[in-house]
Amino acid sequence: MDQITLSPRHLHAFTEVGFQVAGQGGAQGAMTALRRVVPMDAYEFVAFDPASGRHQSLVSDGYARLDSDAAEEYVRLDSYRAAMAGREPLLMGSPGTERYYRRHLEPYGWRAGLTTPLFLEEGRYTGLLHLNARDPEALCERAAVLINAVSPTLAHVTDLRRCHIDPIGLPPGFHAVAFDRGGTRREVAGVPPSEAVAAGPGMAALAREFIDSRELNRRGLWLDPGGTWREVRLLRAGVGFQGAIQGAVIAERPCAPPYELTGRELDVLTHVARGDSNPQIAAALVLSVRTVTTHLEHIFAKLGCDSRTRLTTKVLAEGLCRLDMPVPPSG
Repeated sequence: MDQITLSPRHLHAFTEVGFQVAGQGGAQGAMTALRRVVPMDAYEFVAFDPASGRHQSLVSDGYARLDSDAAEEYVRLDSYRAAMAGREPLLMGSPGTERYYRRHLEPYGWRAGLTTPLFLEEGRYTGLLHLNARDPEALCERAAVLINAVSPTLAHVTDLRRCHIDPIGLPPGFHAVAFDRGGTRREVAGVPPSEAVAAGPGMAALAREFIDSRELNRRGLWLDPGGTWREVRLLRAGVGFQGAIQGAVIAERPCAPPYELTGRELDVLTHVARGDSNPQIAAALVLSVRTVTTHLEHIFAKLGCDSRTRLTTKVLAEGLCRLDMPVPPSG
């Protein structure tokens, strides 16, 4: 595709597009900024959902009518595959597009258009952007070059794997994975992915149980299948388009057991925080009551507490309990 020289007006518009996508303006704010340099009367963002392998219309403006089956019909065209291979916009009238435009757009007054596949800088495909105009000269080759230049930024609009969390809710050093209630795993924007959580048994069930609880957050310790202790935090989050789906972030970072506690002492400590008595703890852990008492003496000394009430308060405040990991369904 031909190169063009960007004027200060173009650069300002592109900067505003990025600002709107990253902030609260979203798709509508980004397209308002883009309209300053690319003439258009209508647009539609179509997202690719990796969970279902299908496309869905997310946001549109300017259409008199939008057919619900238009997205899936478009992605079956040979021209769509050509656009994907070249990662460049297709202008209306390109070979293979005539019938599609005649059916979905021309009856409503549109005479010019282009479609851009949206890829993030990392190369992951997130969806499509359709632009249309009534003026056949409006969306020309120059407009296609401009749209192609800003398409990696616009790709974030259709990224259904993106997870939205409060940036102050997660300290640095954590790796994370997000889940929706159905168990679909998603990325957490700006946070490295956690291979341990992604591979951990029961993590999707843990996320679902947390989503259904009334808790805003949860902290605890997890001994992963490889024998590494990890500090784990669960946070509520919105996933999918504009964070509209309830989800949970499970974040972790490797750690040593705090206060030099042993694994067995952490087991006892977790039961104490639940309010269990020494005989109940002994029965649950298959220990003698005397052994439980000995573990508690060591725990009180290590944490500097002189009562179960103070011990429980400290444990809950600092996330010293072992996490209950739901057993994943068999089969």
